[in-house]
Amino acid sequence: MLKERVKELLDEAFEEYNSLFLIDFTVKGANEIRVVIDGDEGVTVQDCMNVSRKVEHNLDREEEDFSLEVMSAGATEPLINKRQYKKNIGRDLEVKLEDGSKVAGTLDAADDEKISLSWKERVPKEVGKGKMTVEKKEEIAYDVISQAKVKIKF
Repeated sequence: MLKERVKELLDEAFEEYNSLFLIDFTVKGANEIRVVIDGDEGVTVQDCMNVSRKVEHNLDREEEDFSLEVMSAGATEPLINKRQYKKNIGRDLEVKLEDGSKVAGTLDAADDEKISLSWKERVPKEVGKGKMTVEKKEEIAYDVISQAKVKIKF
């Protein structure tokens, strides 16, 4: 009952704040509600407060006690939602594929079916000794991605 009510309130919050979207939502143990959100332009503390208030102010603690935690998706967390890929265009990703291989590169594009990565790679010259740098591109369907993370540069 509580979980369904919280989900309805979250849906209402995301309708009102439509640049935000749900990443994860759990209700554990003694009604411990944990909500992880992300946004097309990132997530501010105010965004977390707005979503928290939307849920908290519409639940009755007298009826059922609960704790509520609303947080943004961490920068090192895997990408889960297609909207997360779209907001990270231009950033470097490390993508693990279902077959166990890895591809790392700059996210050039993301649509509803696939992403496009590009990277530079050193390969042997066709003629003579040494290596040359070539530009590589690959399109990857979401259904073959087992995990993708943004690579943070310092």
